[in-house]
Amino acid sequence: MPIPEIVAHRGASRERPENTLAAFHRAVELGADAAELDVHRTADGVLVVHHDPQVAGLGPIREVHWDVLADARVRGEPIPTLAAVFDAVGGALRLYCELKGADTAADTLALLAAKGVPLERTAVHSFDHRLIAQAQRLAPQVPRGVLEVSYPIDALAAARAVGARDLWRHWEFVDAAFVETAHAAGCRVVAWTVNDPAVMVRLAGWGVDALCTDDVALARRLVARGDARP
Repeated sequence: MPIPEIVAHRGASRERPENTLAAFHRAVELGADAAELDVHRTADGVLVVHHDPQVAGLGPIREVHWDVLADARVRGEPIPTLAAVFDAVGGALRLYCELKGADTAADTLALLAAKGVPLERTAVHSFDHRLIAQAQRLAPQVPRGVLEVSYPIDALAAARAVGARDLWRHWEFVDAAFVETAHAAGCRVVAWTVNDPAVMVRLAGWGVDALCTDDVALARRLVARGDARP
């Protein structure tokens, strides 16, 4: 049985507030291999980790300064900067950065370079494939991924267009044929967001490279050592 990488979706979001340092620390405790997180940029150019483009009571993140956003809370936990997440858990987790805002690619790549993050410890991906094309131009050495919620006729077209390594696809649009096609092209398949044990086992059996999940503990139990079973 192939052993897929266990990616904590926004950290251990089943147990802690998503995209917070508490969630990422808990992912480490549960034995995740990696974490997926969402990147936005404040009005004064600070990269922050938060899913939605807005924060309740403050408005769009891109219009809020960091000194204001720093006081906001997600179920009692502060919104972290991307730099703080790398400092806290970058040595323990591979961090997959989903670029959310139109102006996040260049600054995210600059931060990775400034911190000297090893290429094997991070990657960038997005639903907005234009951002990944920009990342390819600015830092072609940084691994890239494309997000999709569909099954295109040409399954690899989006990846080829931006030189993507990782194909992030919603689990309902992943099958054995797609995994085989991706692997034949030298790409990796990351299935998201997988929380059902039977689906985890099926995807692992097809050879997906990573399972992005809210339930890290369940995924770890099922596929930690290649002994996944229904």
